[in-house]
Amino acid sequence: MKSIIIAGLLISAASAAQAGPYANVEVNSSYTGSDNTGSATDVHAGYEGTNWYVQGGPVLLTPDNADTEVELSGKAGGSYGINEALSVYGEVSFLTGATNSYGTKAGLKYNF
Repeated sequence: MKSIIIAGLLISAASAAQAGPYANVEVNSSYTGSDNTGSATDVHAGYEGTNWYVQGGPVLLTPDNADTEVELSGKAGGSYGINEALSVYGEVSFLTGATNSYGTKAGLKYNF
């Protein structure tokens, strides 16, 4: 179940528009077909620079037909412009629990 939740956490990437502190509340839900298997609600505080960010805080895990748990989670990432149209980005994340979970994300973005 935690791998499904961590996958949901990795779906979004913060984009740095302006440097400074911020708050981010985000809900990630997962489904198998039309069956909701659970949600994770991040309540994060963070700081972002021109092309990087770091955030963390509690996460409320609400699996379907199971007790709700509160754990800690966080993300750090950034991007680098290769040229005016192409940039590369990456993110690392963690989620605490009985077994800690970690994730990575990397990609290229091309603007037309």
